[in-house]
Amino acid sequence: MTDSYIAVDVETTGLEVRQEKITELALVKVERDSITDCFSTLINPGKPIGETVSSLTGITDEMVKDAPAIEEVIADALDFAGDLPLLGHNLLFDYRFIKKAAVNSGLEFERQGVDTLNLCRIFMAAEQKKNLADACACYHIPQPQAHRALADAQSAHLLFQTLKKLHGGERPQAFAPAPLFYRAKREQPATKRQKEYLQDLIKCHRINITVQLDALSRSEASRMIDGIILQYGKPSFKGKHL
Repeated sequence: MTDSYIAVDVETTGLEVRQEKITELALVKVERDSITDCFSTLINPGKPIGETVSSLTGITDEMVKDAPAIEEVIADALDFAGDLPLLGHNLLFDYRFIKKAAVNSGLEFERQGVDTLNLCRIFMAAEQKKNLADACACYHIPQPQAHRALADAQSAHLLFQTLKKLHGGERPQAFAPAPLFYRAKREQPATKRQKEYLQDLIKCHRINITVQLDALSRSEASRMIDGIILQYGKPSFKGKHL
């Protein structure tokens, strides 16, 4: 059973790692079962945060407008994590977003980890809900600020410690880190021609867009162009095309 790890949580603009962005990142360093340090920051995702996500997390466009982009902090975050295994609730979700950010910055990020959701599936009754809020409620773990990265990372740590005390003696192997698998491909930034074409489309159709064009990847720019043309039709100007 591990007693040292990085409890991790991210908040994002949505669930799909290939299309959505991180809005908050938190890493909690645990050594010999005790929290020794924390790394936490809001992230400017370069795109609007939807109302549904904002109502869930409390994170708004106004809160992140002056926050750093993920590319500005990912190296420091990985340095903070060092070689410790990761821990989180539905850990692969967080791992995918962090690894994508690392790969896009030319950094390697291969880790082992422990998923407290898997532990809940082993040790909680089948009829009980196993999301982080319900699992913490089941074990009387306080959760003062759900759906914020630092609070959720700390809650996952407390949940792990509680489950380990209750069940570590009978199933120690369940509390050992296992390899995390996700293959991320480095995204290419949007080309100059794509950004110019997008600017022309936005101007032609008089669209109010808050997405930061310089933050778009090539595939994101392509999807955005297709979406504008599908909704508004082909542009009326001539002589410019991709």
